[in-house]
Amino acid sequence: MKIISYNVNGIRAALKKGFLDWLQVAKPDIICIQETKAHKEQLDLSEFENAGYPYHYWFSAQKKGYSSVAVLCREKPNHIEYGTGIETMDFEGRNLRVDFDAVSVMSMYLPSGTNLDRLNFKLNYMDEIQKYINTLKEEIPNLVVCGDYNICHEEIDIHNPKMKGVSGFLPEERTWMGDFIKSGFVDSFRYLNPDEQAYSWWSYRANARANNKGWRLDYAMVSAGLKEHISRAYILPEAKHSDHCPIVVELNL
Repeated sequence: MKIISYNVNGIRAALKKGFLDWLQVAKPDIICIQETKAHKEQLDLSEFENAGYPYHYWFSAQKKGYSSVAVLCREKPNHIEYGTGIETMDFEGRNLRVDFDAVSVMSMYLPSGTNLDRLNFKLNYMDEIQKYINTLKEEIPNLVVCGDYNICHEEIDIHNPKMKGVSGFLPEERTWMGDFIKSGFVDSFRYLNPDEQAYSWWSYRANARANNKGWRLDYAMVSAGLKEHISRAYILPEAKHSDHCPIVVELNL
């Protein structure tokens, strides 16, 4: 099973940049999309179906043009879970899960902490999602939580490790990420690429992408029980439909 996670920073903008042509070449079994910034009524859904994804699910923020996640599948899932049931997270459309026989896959878009109010919102979300997933794993042990976590875990994950006072690399955020992994997950990319310095997001400022001054904010976290099934995990920086790039995990199930 090939799973891609991609923060597209606006699905309509990404479509204009050749997203569907790229998707038909990449051919994941499942693609988890974050920051669609769209409601499905604003899209021509037949485009995704014609690209080979007849099963597509959209969970959007109440506010139009903001946040929102989606999952596109080649095969029909057994069950689709829209949101978490926790209102403080769900009104911004940040979680969507598809369940298959062997594994469940979640598209998650963790908030950014762009100012003090949003940082407090992010920290509360981090606390609530950890509790939610702890409970979820009792029912669904084989879980892959893909998405934009808006956190660099270790110094190797950021081009300038001295940026310790910036949200995304705050000590409390990094500690949370470590605790999330310790709760029973494997950072699939770092597991197979322990020393590779690679990024999944670059600022639009100061020619950051051309100079590869990036951050690794996107993760495919795999339940520890599936660790031995991780066959490949890699990043696709050559895909340029967004300020993020796709990340990939392949599981032998």
